[in-house]
Amino acid sequence: MKHRFIVHTDGGSRGNPGPASIGVVVEGDLTGKKEFGEYIGEATNNEAEYRAVIFALKKLKPLIGSDKCKESSVEFALDSELVVKQLNKEYKLKDKNIQNFFIEIWNLTFDFGDVSFRHIPREENKEADQIVNQVLDRET
Repeated sequence: MKHRFIVHTDGGSRGNPGPASIGVVVEGDLTGKKEFGEYIGEATNNEAEYRAVIFALKKLKPLIGSDKCKESSVEFALDSELVVKQLNKEYKLKDKNIQNFFIEIWNLTFDFGDVSFRHIPREENKEADQIVNQVLDRET
């Protein structure tokens, strides 16, 4: 692949479900380092994790340009082992909401040359986690 991006995502809620937000950190040759956060209202932790990936895929396409997407490799780094195993098709999806998020992510990945999902320890996802908490502190 011509271009490579590493995207750290995190989602969290205070209460499960409860007020929730997402945090995204994108790093790549075409973007440098970009950070995004958004309040998403009432959600579970898992829903927030999925919505962070969806947000990142939707944000990345215009950020790098539609013409460069197909020649780009995108590696997602998440601290949610459950979500990574579901996205990598190792675990089944039982919840209807999560199934819908999975389908949306699957469809969004077709815009890119390669998309992968990797589990990382929470300590390696501090920036995305910090964004989640900053947004929640501001909104709640």
